[in-house]
Amino acid sequence: MELDPARVADCKDWLLKARSDLEGATQLMNGNPPKRDLAVFHCQQAVEKAMKAFLRWHDRKFRKTHSLEELGESCLKIEPKLKTLVDRAVPLTEYAWKFRYPGEPADPTAEETEEALKTASDAFQEILNYLPKATRP
Repeated sequence: MELDPARVADCKDWLLKARSDLEGATQLMNGNPPKRDLAVFHCQQAVEKAMKAFLRWHDRKFRKTHSLEELGESCLKIEPKLKTLVDRAVPLTEYAWKFRYPGEPADPTAEETEEALKTASDAFQEILNYLPKATRP
């Protein structure tokens, strides 16, 4: 079956942005000094964009949201095998806002940041496994 070039390009664009967020999170985490607050934000963003790539591939609409639970539920309607991934990723939602404004809690710990990066990396890779190779960045 021939793939629609426009759909491939759209999906790939979302995945490129997700991969960029993962790379940025790694650099921020390993910086001197580390910027863990920004790193966890980019972890959340990576998962959000990977889920949106998956939904775009399947021609599903989504509203502008940072909620990984909402996006994940939409993904599960297409592929129920993503349940474990969605359950692991949902807690990253709070990083879309937590630590981003004055008066918020202290920065995340190194361990919390490492776990967020592992979760985001795992989510990105697993979503790739459910998409055609042509869409991979």
